[in-house]
Amino acid sequence: MPLNLDTVIDRHATGSKKWSQYPADVLPMWVADMDFPVAPVIIEALQKRLEHPMLGYCVAQDSLRQTLVEHLWSAYGWRVEPQELIFLPGVMPGVNMALNALVRPGKPVIVQTPNYSPLLLCAANWSLPRVDLPFSADANGEYHTDIAALKKALPGAGAFVMSNPHNPLGKVFSREELQQIGDACLANDTLIISDEIHADILFDGRKHTPIASLSPELARRTITLMSASKAYNIAGLKTAFAIVQDPELRHRFNSGRLDMVDSVNAMGLEATQVAYAQGGEWLAQVQAYLQANRNYLADALKTRFPGIQMHLPQSTYLAWLDCSGLGLVNPQKFFLEKAKVALSAGPEFGEDCKQYVRLNFGCPRPLLEEGLARMERSLQGL
Repeated sequence: MPLNLDTVIDRHATGSKKWSQYPADVLPMWVADMDFPVAPVIIEALQKRLEHPMLGYCVAQDSLRQTLVEHLWSAYGWRVEPQELIFLPGVMPGVNMALNALVRPGKPVIVQTPNYSPLLLCAANWSLPRVDLPFSADANGEYHTDIAALKKALPGAGAFVMSNPHNPLGKVFSREELQQIGDACLANDTLIISDEIHADILFDGRKHTPIASLSPELARRTITLMSASKAYNIAGLKTAFAIVQDPELRHRFNSGRLDMVDSVNAMGLEATQVAYAQGGEWLAQVQAYLQANRNYLADALKTRFPGIQMHLPQSTYLAWLDCSGLGLVNPQKFFLEKAKVALSAGPEFGEDCKQYVRLNFGCPRPLLEEGLARMERSLQGL
């Protein structure tokens, strides 16, 4: 059945972080949380689960493990065994578990920039030095990993932390680029920690490639972190999973819980099962809608915002906007105060990103249109 994703649903007074962060007259287009209703099949499954009156501590059932094994094979051609899955309350707890358990004190952590703020900050959580690896851009505005710089930075490094697909750039890594990254890490025996939370949202027929799926050697040196939370809009259920294929690495990784990373939400496990087993049709429609929103945004920027540049996102529902042509000191503050539109501030993603903002287009088209109209009016007279 076709979805009606144009309907705007009021999220005020629901405890929504996205809609509670700013006053009611501000249109929030910042945090990576879509303004679409959850797939009906997931809602139905949660309602059915609540017919049972017990909500105690839960563990993943064999059926969920098998569903994920089948999903990883059908989506990516990646053969994973059920025992190689570790369930977590979020991707970032997994990243921090890995750094704490697997990286020796004093060893640098390499992170590409710009990048998702918690990935930039996680090394400091464990007093580990961070090495920034800026992306390079070609004449077409495509972002690429500087392999030569990576090889120079890797000797002695404890981990390479990546976002694949990339947030905020919306970049989908090619198999060739991932292989180059993987080969460089293997040559230096460097652990790879790969945040692949946006793996299910790609545009223009692209396919996601988990870096660990490229070879058994890479699988043995990689912690892969995934979740249904972004694609299926269930982030509030706090459920994710790690794929760790080497038994020793898996044991050491799990030891990093230290009673800080607890068991997983009972409803989150239920929702994850149903999302990957039955949510494909819903996701296909949402993905098509997101791609249309992306294209609408790109056309609007070209025709109505000559001072803003955007490289077309290949993945995610997040647009990385270069506002340097507007001549503003602080674009995020300007649009918040003058347009009443809340965007993510560029410096959250890297020190050299003061002229950037990140815009979430994962919303009904009327909200996207309203946000752009407000931004356009705020720029009149500049």
